[in-house]
Amino acid sequence: MENKKIYIAGHDGMVGSALMRKFQSSGGGNIVTRTLSELNLTRQKETEDFFERERPEVVIVAAARVGGILANNTYRAEFIYDNLMIEANIIHSAKKYGAEKLIFLGSSCIYPKFAPQPMKEEYLLTGELEYTNEPYAIAKISGIKLCENYYKQYGSNFYSVMPTNLYGPFDNFNLKSSHVLPAMIRKFHEAKENNSESVVIWGTGKPMREFLYVDDLADAVFYLSDKINAADLYDKNITHINIGTGADVTIAELAETVKSVVGFEGNIVYDASKPDGTPRKLLDVSLLRKLGWKHKVELREGIEKIYKWFIENLNTDYIKL
Repeated sequence: MENKKIYIAGHDGMVGSALMRKFQSSGGGNIVTRTLSELNLTRQKETEDFFERERPEVVIVAAARVGGILANNTYRAEFIYDNLMIEANIIHSAKKYGAEKLIFLGSSCIYPKFAPQPMKEEYLLTGELEYTNEPYAIAKISGIKLCENYYKQYGSNFYSVMPTNLYGPFDNFNLKSSHVLPAMIRKFHEAKENNSESVVIWGTGKPMREFLYVDDLADAVFYLSDKINAADLYDKNITHINIGTGADVTIAELAETVKSVVGFEGNIVYDASKPDGTPRKLLDVSLLRKLGWKHKVELREGIEKIYKWFIENLNTDYIKL
């Protein structure tokens, strides 16, 4: 990556900022960024004009509209439209203006709702998707197939990685649009501050989820960007690489851990009238391990890190409640 011009799309989000930290600290070339106010990636002309001017050699696609069950299920049209437009514009522009490598970041929700566990890369498109995040999942699957077929037709060195559930600094703590872990951290913190008797958690607590600290993801992407090319995957009929820890917990176990880290002493109440989502989403990371990478931050340590960051930034613009 040294001396390469690198465009990190979505650099100011949770994932993008972690990628910035990693690439900058590792001497990752000349990094180019644009904020949303400077470049609307859903607009084809704006995106192509940017690529024509900047000509990045390496592109990391971390830009996306993201959210939890409530946001995914409420803003279904925006989630499919915005994500399709962002990825299509970036991937096509990267090919058109000669990018040497592109890595597209997807999501573990691409797999079927009842996929065998843990989920191997080859389980893609083998069954029905989870309804609540189907639009987002379809958009991310389209990104995978864009990369695959730009390689097959044009030889473009573009490929995809599929992270599991992520958390870390600059996460979204808004209860209407956040994912489960940051939502729990905020709920338990506010309950502690208000001396509440209980915290209500959506669903039954039975679904199982895998969580990866976002700086571990950034480390994996940096590692793969240096070691792996598209031909290494597609020539072996591999469409993407799972990135995770290979271990999961129930939502109830997660809630107990967050409760302990925050120091809340009340009760946990589960609202079974709310959706659980997919029963289990554990990634098979054997391919990633064979390629030489393993996560470093375990779950409790990561929750301690993010709760400390949450407290330190509670009254700043970084945390939007």
